[in-house]
Amino acid sequence: MTKKITFKEALLIFIIMITILGTAVIKFNMSPTTPIILTIALLLVWGRFKKITWDDIHKGIIEGVSTGIIPMLIFLLIGALIASWIAAGVIPAMMVVGFKLININFFIPSTFIVCAIIGTSIGSAFTTASTIGLALMGMGTALGFNPALIAGAIISGAVFGDKMSPLSDSTNLSAAIAGTDLFKHIRNLMWTTIPAFALATVLFFILGRQTTATANLAEVTQLSTALSSHFTIGWWSALPIILMVVFSIMKVPAIATLLSNIALSIGLLFIQNPAIRLSEIADLIENGFVSKIGVTELDTLLTRGGLISMLSSISLIILTLTLGGLLINFGIIDALMAPITTKLTSNGSLIAATVFGGIMTNIMIGEQYLAIILPGKAMKPAFDKSNLAPTALSRALEDSGAVLNTLIPWGVSGVFMAQTLGVSTLAYLPFCFFNLLCPILSVLSGFTGIGLSKKETVSA
Repeated sequence: MTKKITFKEALLIFIIMITILGTAVIKFNMSPTTPIILTIALLLVWGRFKKITWDDIHKGIIEGVSTGIIPMLIFLLIGALIASWIAAGVIPAMMVVGFKLININFFIPSTFIVCAIIGTSIGSAFTTASTIGLALMGMGTALGFNPALIAGAIISGAVFGDKMSPLSDSTNLSAAIAGTDLFKHIRNLMWTTIPAFALATVLFFILGRQTTATANLAEVTQLSTALSSHFTIGWWSALPIILMVVFSIMKVPAIATLLSNIALSIGLLFIQNPAIRLSEIADLIENGFVSKIGVTELDTLLTRGGLISMLSSISLIILTLTLGGLLINFGIIDALMAPITTKLTSNGSLIAATVFGGIMTNIMIGEQYLAIILPGKAMKPAFDKSNLAPTALSRALEDSGAVLNTLIPWGVSGVFMAQTLGVSTLAYLPFCFFNLLCPILSVLSGFTGIGLSKKETVSA
């Protein structure tokens, strides 16, 4: 790329892009797919007008999409994992246990806390939401709770766990970009994460108490009986969960963990039903599980999974990453960020600009890792010149780039959560209290100085 992009040009492109996407998704309730295609087309027209070669355009697309190859493969495997966990009785077992243990009056805050604990244990918001989160979604829906509220509690807890776990990719990435120790980064995160967790718990408790949930104990018992009669449930149902946790502790890569877990689940399925044919297993992996319990709520929830179920999400992710690659390759992101970094005069403005950069990158590119990397690289020189420790930068990156991607309808995480939980991004967004509070508390920390780490001084 040799064409210089001005700030005004970059800002105009940003405004047009947000107008197209925001109007289509919010006002007309459209899927982001077509608006993103339109945005890409307009961006290509602008690029050719600026004499940007097709080689540079193709390079931007390839570089953009290449960052999502591993996540997309993980998405496919999670689709297969969901189907195999349902068929083997793992998710139904979690629902049955949950029906027995969880008090309806505390269901929503319990959902948030349980997902936070599981998420911290395994370090993956995706895995948390697609396993225990899916089971809790089924329980909460059966109990009569608002699906958007349940999804908000699940996602808030899953993101908390992903944020605070030393096993999390985003947590390790934030620390690495800022140039700080991982565990120093996690300790420093507590200044914003613990208050956000506490406030979110209170809000979930209040809304959970005020819910219009209508299920009674007899209905819950009937649902539990229906699950037990249609699935083989026993102590062995916990084996895939245990394997997931053990592999996470051992830091086994996600792809190997998912493949091993799918294999174990299929093995359990063969033990439960030795007569099952290989063609049926293949159909399960490819097309997902089809529930025939006869209870509408349960059949709707448990008919899901499979590789094919993830293809619509992957197509949107490819388009989003294509758009992101073009914005980066055309120099639009740099043109927008450069003026911001030169006009920062205080610690508060430095933190606020970093948080804003994470938000803007999430909106423009829709990819969590890039929403950490790009603002991090752009802001690091300003942080190095300040009196702030690297943990101040890493926390600001985590509080914006890492936690907000699930709230973007065209974001990789937002697409995944909506697809997995069956609730649109805009529907669950107002209830993702933890995600919404983190950037606010981060900015407040910057301007008040509370919990803001300073550089260590070396005595002579």
